[in-house]
Amino acid sequence: MELSFLTITEALALISRREISAGELTEACLRQIERLNPSLNAFITVLASEEVISDQSSVISDGLLWGIPLALKDLYETAGIRTTAGSKFFADYIPVEDAFVVQKLRSAGAVILGKTNMHEIALGVTGVNPHYGACRNPWDAAHITGGSSSGSAVALAAGMCLGALGTDTGGSIRIPASLCGVVGLKPTYGRVSLRGVIPLSWNLDHAGPMARSVRDVALILQVIAGYDPLDPKSADVPVGEYIAHLGGGVKGWRVALAAGEYVEASDPEVLAAVNAAAQIFKELGAQVERVDMDWLSDLAQANTRMTQADAAAYHRQRLAAHHDWFGADVRQRLETGAALTSSEYALARRTQAEGRRHCEQLFEKFDVLLLPTTPIPAPPIEGTQAVEAALHLTRFTAPFNLTGLPALSLPCGFTSAGLPIGLQIISGPWKEAKVLRAGHAFEQATEWHLRRPVL
Repeated sequence: MELSFLTITEALALISRREISAGELTEACLRQIERLNPSLNAFITVLASEEVISDQSSVISDGLLWGIPLALKDLYETAGIRTTAGSKFFADYIPVEDAFVVQKLRSAGAVILGKTNMHEIALGVTGVNPHYGACRNPWDAAHITGGSSSGSAVALAAGMCLGALGTDTGGSIRIPASLCGVVGLKPTYGRVSLRGVIPLSWNLDHAGPMARSVRDVALILQVIAGYDPLDPKSADVPVGEYIAHLGGGVKGWRVALAAGEYVEASDPEVLAAVNAAAQIFKELGAQVERVDMDWLSDLAQANTRMTQADAAAYHRQRLAAHHDWFGADVRQRLETGAALTSSEYALARRTQAEGRRHCEQLFEKFDVLLLPTTPIPAPPIEGTQAVEAALHLTRFTAPFNLTGLPALSLPCGFTSAGLPIGLQIISGPWKEAKVLRAGHAFEQATEWHLRRPVL
C-alpha cells in the first residue's frame, strides 16, 4: 500500500481503525516530495519534517480532515511561512496570519506540507514560471501542467499530498486538474472566502479544492465553504451537505451536452472522450440532449478583458515601479489590461450580465451541463506552443468564472499519447452538491480516476 496515493476517504478510514498513523501518512508524502520535487517542481516552499510534525501535534483529533496532509497554492497566506504568489515581488513576504480558509483547514485537523508552484501572480495557465521554474506534468515531463494552480495538480497526481487548494479566475483550478488527471472544483462565486488570498481579480477570483476523487473534493469543500463577514465578496448562503447526497445518482436527470462550432473545434480525442462520458450518463439513467453553446465565446472574451484589467489595477504600483520584475507573458497581459478603456470594461460587465441570464435559462431546463474542461490536451513546454495555447485552454472554463457558477473537472479519458482529458460539469448557483453528485456518479461508473502516472 502506497500511503501517499491513498484518497483522503481511504486514509481517514485507515487512521480511524489505527491501521496507519497520521505521522506515517505525512512522512510518506514528504518522502515523495523529496524524491520527485526536484524533477517536477510542484512546490516552491516545502516545510521541514520537524515543522510538519510540530504542526501535526496541534491538530484537532476529531476534525473532518484529521491528520490529512494537504498542499496550498502559494497565493494563500500562511502565518510565518513565505507566500510568494509565484512572483519576484513577494519572494520574501511572510504573512503574520493564515488565510481564513487555511484557518478552517487547520481547525479541521489538516496538516500543511508546503506551498505549491504556480503561474506568476496567477495570470497565466501554462505553469511556466520565470522565477521559480516550470512545473512539469507527471504524465509526461516535457508537457505543461496547466495553471495557474499548477503545483497543486502536480502534487496530487504525483502522490506528494492527499488534497490541495487552488484558485480559479479563468480556469486555474480546472485546467491543471484536467491536464494532470485529477479532480478540481470551482465553487459558486462567494461560496468560499478569499480573505488572506492574494488577489488577481476581485470580481472573478474563486478559491476551491483539488483532490484525487470527487468525494475527497466534497470533504474539503465541506470544511472550507461558508460565510466570512470580513470578506466583502463572501455570500451569506447556507452551506450544503456535500457528502450526504453524493451517492444519489443521476437517474431521471436532464443533462445538456455542449455542442456547436465553438465546442466542436476541440481536439478530436477530447471530443470523443466527452461524448463517451455523455453516453455513461445515459446508461446511468439521465436524459442527455445536445445544446448549442456558441454563445460561450463572448463570455470567455469578456472574462479575459476583466481579468487583465483587474490584475493591472491590483498590480499598478508594482508595474510602474519595476515592470521588468514581471515575466514577459505576464507583463504583456498586465499592460493590455492597463490599456483597456472604461467603455470596453463596461461592455464586458454587460456581457457578464447577459451570460448570467443565459445560464439561468439553461438551468431552468437542465440539471447539469457537460463539456470539455480544455479543448486540447497538455501541449509541450518547449517552443511557443504552450504560450499560443494559453488562450485556447480557457475557452470552456472562463465563461463560468464570469457567471460565477460551480464547475467541476474530473478525468474522463486519455489521449493516444497518454495525456489526461478532463470532463467539466456545470450547474446553477449554489448547486455544488449537484455537480459533485453528477461527478461522483460518473466516477463510480468508470476507472479513469484510478490511473496513475509512472514516476
